Amino acid sequence: MIQSLRGMNDILSEEYERFEYFLTTASTIAKRYGFHYIETPLLEETALFKRSVGESSDIVGKEMYQFIDKGENDVCLRPEGTAGVVRAFVQHKLDKKGGIHRFYYNGPMFRYERPQKGRLREFHQFGVESFGVDSVYEDALMIMMVADILKALGIGYRLKLNSLGDQNCMPAYREQLVGFIESCGDAICGDCERRKLTNPIRVLDCKNEACQILYINAPKLIHHLCEGCQSDFDTLKTILDQHDIAYEIDTNLVRGLDYYSKTAFEFVSDNIGSQSAIAGGGRYDRLIEFLDGKPTPAVGFALGIERLMELIVMPETVREGYYLGAMDAQAVTPILLCAEKIRRTQKAVVEYEPRSLKAHLKGADRINARYCAVIGENELAQNTIWIKDLVEKTESVIPMNELLSLLAL
Repeated sequence: MIQSLRGMNDILSEEYERFEYFLTTASTIAKRYGFHYIETPLLEETALFKRSVGESSDIVGKEMYQFIDKGENDVCLRPEGTAGVVRAFVQHKLDKKGGIHRFYYNGPMFRYERPQKGRLREFHQFGVESFGVDSVYEDALMIMMVADILKALGIGYRLKLNSLGDQNCMPAYREQLVGFIESCGDAICGDCERRKLTNPIRVLDCKNEACQILYINAPKLIHHLCEGCQSDFDTLKTILDQHDIAYEIDTNLVRGLDYYSKTAFEFVSDNIGSQSAIAGGGRYDRLIEFLDGKPTPAVGFALGIERLMELIVMPETVREGYYLGAMDAQAVTPILLCAEKIRRTQKAVVEYEPRSLKAHLKGADRINARYCAVIGENELAQNTIWIKDLVEKTESVIPMNELLSLLAL
């Protein structure tokens, strides 16, 4: 028997209901904030992620599904969503048009890593990207949107904040940090040795416990911010305070991607084990320029849907729509006619196979329908339909033309 690949799961039954509920909730909130949907390809040139995510990242260095296609192109399945949206932004010359562009997206991402709870090789993200707003108020907007989504889903969280500085304060800090890393000698892991040469700040995010102990006394960028970055960070904290959004400063929060600068944030849950991050994002003002676009300020976030699934508080289910069943083979045609009318305004599920009334009532329960409507031999002879309201527990037999007239209104 052929089975799904390791770390690539099917979404079925109750999981699909949670998945769909999440997408509906998150999309509705994103639209309220003035964002609109964008879709980008699953397959992109590998160079896109090397230039954006960064070759120092574990994603590019270890985890991408990369291959040479039949046209001799070096391609990969997208490991994250931001780079593809930025590529589309530049390719369609939106950077040249100026103005503000706000997008949201959702879909599968792919990373070849060790599968574990809440972390799969094919996973799904919901993301939001904003281009053209050079204001920390847009950073705050992102955080407030994530908070609204999690609140709507009934998910508790802790918010972590940091500032990664910019080209004005990062170079001097980078020099200090490299000096500290070198002072650790051979005690650092191989990954940190590599990061020291490519993107030193990433060592602060190392998962090796021995390295984490070493870096307790490492210089922190938040203590070396230039005046502009410090002012933005102070303003961000003030905005969050005004909106009663609690946060904690995490000086080791650097995010897993090389393109972030200034604001970095992460929402974590204490209810999903060690992999506690459920959403994260920040500002990436130079990424558009890195991908050959006109310099454009940008900020965004992404939520890992699989990590949220078991945390979502589903709303109380409400019976809705019709279940329609035939008790006689000749009843299928009028049942289909009724279903066609009903679907103009609400759900209508048809059971074509003639069954007993008891079986049809079970079928209506199975799909959580409010009404069970059946046509049997007697109803066929009298051109009527039997309907039971499964909420009010009432039943009636009404003329078919009367039902069709009501449905047409």
